[in-house]
Amino acid sequence: MSTRTLVSPATLARPRGKAVYWSVFTGTVLLFTLAFLFPVYWMVTGAMKSPDEVTRTPPTVVPEQWRLSGYTDAWDLMQLPTHLWNTVVQAAGAWLFQLVFCTAAAYALSKLRPVLGKVVLGGILATLMVPAQALVVPKYLTVADLGLLNDPLAIWLPAVANAFNLYLLKRFFDQIPRDVLQAAEIDGAGKPRILWSVVLPMSRPVLGVVSIFALVAVWQDFLWPLMVFSDTDRQPISVALVQLSQNIPLTVLIAAMVIAGIPMIAMFLVFQRHIIAGIGAGGSKG
Repeated sequence: MSTRTLVSPATLARPRGKAVYWSVFTGTVLLFTLAFLFPVYWMVTGAMKSPDEVTRTPPTVVPEQWRLSGYTDAWDLMQLPTHLWNTVVQAAGAWLFQLVFCTAAAYALSKLRPVLGKVVLGGILATLMVPAQALVVPKYLTVADLGLLNDPLAIWLPAVANAFNLYLLKRFFDQIPRDVLQAAEIDGAGKPRILWSVVLPMSRPVLGVVSIFALVAVWQDFLWPLMVFSDTDRQPISVALVQLSQNIPLTVLIAAMVIAGIPMIAMFLVFQRHIIAGIGAGGSKG
């Protein structure tokens, strides 16, 4: 059965049709590339301009004089090494806690089939309907009662209760054939051994996706770290950029924002293959 397209194969086979097709295709790709990359270029070069030039109207597309002082000043004046390290610690702990507990819960709900498992899953998914802002006050009071203010545990523990990532893992585990697990049971493997040696190696794509979601959520969060970290030296980069932006030149602030975004961009470029594989695996049947 042939597929109907906007342009017929006969038209595309002609030299003029090929020229028009590739011209439109190249123009569309360049347009979208420009739309996505130009804001990045504007930020990177904006930090290299002088304070007067960056606020000039009309703006200059290319800096009149390339300066790196904005980046060096941002690194020193805004204490970026300290706040970046704080963010790394908070994001890594939240990722580890979430990966361990969400994976264990998803495996139990998917393969162990506990009593009232569907009720528990329904209650977990019901939390997705509650606005995140409505949970801020109860979470803060709980963290304050436990004495966890200005402590990374105030970020790690609430991050564990991520219903979306848990459901994503459960759906992936549901697609793993039971024949594979039964074969491991015949070989004498227990439930924990099956999870560690069979399920987790098969789940690398979705674990990569969950890892990205967990890290990005902590890296870009602002309201919750602002509430639980009153100590400036313990604040993550998202809060520090706002708290320390007073009396800071605009070029220095732009440079700090560029530096703060580099780790997430680098992580996506390194793990993009796993992200795409995880998204594709989530929509396929095992």
